Amino acid sequence: MTAPVTAAIMQPYLFPYIGYFQLIAAVDQFVIYDTVKYTKKGWINRNRFLREGEPVVFTLPLEKDADHLDIRARRIAQSFEPDRLCAQIAQAYRRAPHRHETMPLVESVLGYRGDTLFEHLRHGLIRTCAHLEIGTPIRTASEIEGTTDLRRQERVIDICGRLGASTYVNPIGGTALYDPAAFAQRGITLRFLRARPFAYVQGPHPFVPWLSILDVLMFNPRSALKAVLAGGYDLIEGEDAPCPAGASSAASSIPRASAAAPG
Repeated sequence: MTAPVTAAIMQPYLFPYIGYFQLIAAVDQFVIYDTVKYTKKGWINRNRFLREGEPVVFTLPLEKDADHLDIRARRIAQSFEPDRLCAQIAQAYRRAPHRHETMPLVESVLGYRGDTLFEHLRHGLIRTCAHLEIGTPIRTASEIEGTTDLRRQERVIDICGRLGASTYVNPIGGTALYDPAAFAQRGITLRFLRARPFAYVQGPHPFVPWLSILDVLMFNPRSALKAVLAGGYDLIEGEDAPCPAGASSAASSIPRASAAAPG
């Protein structure tokens, strides 16, 4: 008898927040979209780290190109200086207790020279998962679905079907995007992951939540993060999940993954 498969599907991001990695750890198959449009105002290639108690945005710069291109067709700017950005991060976290074990990860990810933005982000997610000892395989959407005209919910359901998934998990911010009955008709249980508050000491400054996973790693030993990754969240059945007002606007203002279905 085939074991049930739990799946999640997301856009890739640059060093996303800890809830993204909780989602990866919570499923058997994690799929990242490569055929989605790059959005300038999103968080695909940027995030935030902490400097002197204040959140600072850092960016993986791109070559100028047409706005309609997918992230697998966008390229990292030739002018990007990873050593300079690494030095800025190292300086910002010079007093963080776990900087020495985190900076090699930062340097490995930012210094990677993939051909496209997607390759760079995929590499970063794989390396960070290995650093966190998350064993969930990370797969690419186009390798599973090929060419498709499906969008939003139907695309998610189709990929789940191709994976043989019996459960689909999405971050709680995407509750307005999905109909539990539509998933149930295809034999798929819809669940939403709601990360529990996770506060930690960030030096002498007041706590700033929802920063890049880099901030979490700088201030916390990886051994202590295992419990947070494995159970620092609640899984809510689709029909029981609240539809938070303003979910879309909240998702655009902070770098948290809120949805999986591309436009």
